[in-house]
Amino acid sequence: MLPYGRQWIDEADIEAVTEVLSSDWLTTGPWVRDFEQAIARQAHVEHAVSCTSGTAALHIAYAAAGLGPGDEVVTTPMTYVATASGAMHHGATIVFADIEADTGNIDPAAVEAAMTDRTKVVAGVDYAGQPVDADRLNEIAHRAGALTLQDAAHSIGSTYKGRPVGSLSDLTTYSFFPTKNMTTAEGGAIVTDDAALALRADEFHKIGVSRDRSSYRHPDEGAWWYEVPAIGLNYRLSDVHAALGLSQLGKLADFKARRAERFARYQEGLAGIDGLRLPTVRDWADPTWHLYPVRVLGGRRREVFDKLREAGIGVQVNYIPVYWHPVFEDLGYRRGMCPNAEQFYSEEISLPMFAHLELSDQDRVIDTLRSILGA
Repeated sequence: MLPYGRQWIDEADIEAVTEVLSSDWLTTGPWVRDFEQAIARQAHVEHAVSCTSGTAALHIAYAAAGLGPGDEVVTTPMTYVATASGAMHHGATIVFADIEADTGNIDPAAVEAAMTDRTKVVAGVDYAGQPVDADRLNEIAHRAGALTLQDAAHSIGSTYKGRPVGSLSDLTTYSFFPTKNMTTAEGGAIVTDDAALALRADEFHKIGVSRDRSSYRHPDEGAWWYEVPAIGLNYRLSDVHAALGLSQLGKLADFKARRAERFARYQEGLAGIDGLRLPTVRDWADPTWHLYPVRVLGGRRREVFDKLREAGIGVQVNYIPVYWHPVFEDLGYRRGMCPNAEQFYSEEISLPMFAHLELSDQDRVIDTLRSILGA
């Protein structure tokens, strides 16, 4: 089965991990420090906090934002559930705003309509790798005294109006799961230019531990002393994972170029097919394409999906609208809330997209899809 996404690991990655395994540090060591510094440089910001997954990154970022009961988070339903559930773990209420009908990204106009005096965070998701309209979301959120969080699980390496994802919002989270644009096996990160947000994120992901003596309630204890001013969790990334991430980060530009080439080949090879809608790219976006999402029109999505799988092509659907899941239904969320997202879901199929997708395999995907659709 041709997968819809996969990692690329080479000898340099293996050597990087082996070096750590032969060292005195397996965690909380120099590779974690170096990886965080490299991620911050890549994002053009001052601070990065690495962690165990993209889901953990969201949980940490919401903690840094100070979310609690009574607060609201405005976000998109066209995402993985963690974008919402990470906020709910802090007691916040999720308010879903509809998406743009063409890109799959959250619609700033819908966000503006959803804002209340309880909105604490506006969380956009860079669907498929294309950045959200960050300037517009910042304007809407900041006018209301809220923060912006950019879920960039799909988009490390992407740029918006010439600026890198990571530098666009108050907080940005990454995922380094194997199918993403680069990997640490499992892992994630939070990046920000705000020192206070970074400190809260760092302490939360270290079980709430503070080693800032200037902030201690009892500063006269010995060198062993530390304090826990607020409860956190152990979300620390290991040096083994960080070493793999450092090696992968050095290949990110190549990964982006390869994904762009395959995106362009899909756009050319699938152009002009009746009943098929191809991805839309905003003029100000230079994405690192994590997904290649097509839209199958005329109610044929299930048929086409099943036939592609039968042909050995591992397609996927991204995503089920979050509020369709039973846990949200049980809280009173109902279908019909976000019609653009529900229409998008009913048509979407993600075709295989990864940096080292063989061109012959891509041609097979194109030819098979054209044949199924009678093109």
